[in-house]
Amino acid sequence: MTNEVINEKRREFLGASALALASAIIGVPVMTNATAIAADYKKNPFGLVYNGAITKNEPGKVNIHPVKYKLHGLDIVANVYTPANYYPSVDVARLGLLGICGGGGYSLSAAKADKRFKSIATLSMFNSGRVRRNGFADSQLDSIEERLRQVTAARAQEMAGGEILYAGDANLTDAQIAALPFEMYRQGYEYYWKTHAHPNSTFKYTMSSLLDLMRWDATDQIELIDQPLLMIAGSKADSLYMTEDAFPKATGTKDKELFKIEGATHIETYWVPKYVEAAMSKLTPFFGRTLVS
Repeated sequence: MTNEVINEKRREFLGASALALASAIIGVPVMTNATAIAADYKKNPFGLVYNGAITKNEPGKVNIHPVKYKLHGLDIVANVYTPANYYPSVDVARLGLLGICGGGGYSLSAAKADKRFKSIATLSMFNSGRVRRNGFADSQLDSIEERLRQVTAARAQEMAGGEILYAGDANLTDAQIAALPFEMYRQGYEYYWKTHAHPNSTFKYTMSSLLDLMRWDATDQIELIDQPLLMIAGSKADSLYMTEDAFPKATGTKDKELFKIEGATHIETYWVPKYVEAAMSKLTPFFGRTLVS
């Protein structure tokens, strides 16, 4: 599939959906291969780092609008995508919510209470709280209490004006990455740290922030979601268990579907053309049907 076809698919989806409030960028990156070098963000006015990214706004096409705002004292920056032929307003009766990876988990959490969203879709949903608490694939169940004590001590130290401790490390060699036990993390380092790395992304987060994440779960009270729900994940994704765990818990809606993209891993659903096309083939009619005014 060429970049032009991908962009056309993107335009069709955005046009049919009226407005998708995404927790991750809807623009679909295309790589020629898994070892492609990230594009130079300095050459893109929107700071995008993937090949085939939008470089300018043109009438009648998908446009990008950089925004900046304050949230709890932090400077937040983002790109807002608007569909082709877009009116400068939002139809509040046609709000759809799409969350990708970690954004999928946060979308489920948001939708259970915020009924402005008429329908919700997730792609490769990642339950950040469960993973930080239990470890990936629940591999760290025996150390939860110990890690909570470490996190509590880190927060106390930080609040007392001491050194801020960080978790996460992207300074891994190729051999160390290859030795990681989970495919999502191996491919994730390739994608986020090499082919699509942005210099402002450090992979690090404060240890103290884990205190909030470890007591949070994307599936808590998910039964409150009564809107149409579409959950998409790769059939070979080692993160699939998170989607398969969440889906049956969404008992509040009868209009729901779990769709598995055959042969896809977690990271591959982001960029492999045939898997992107499979996701779009479900997202486009789903939002087209559920966001009818």
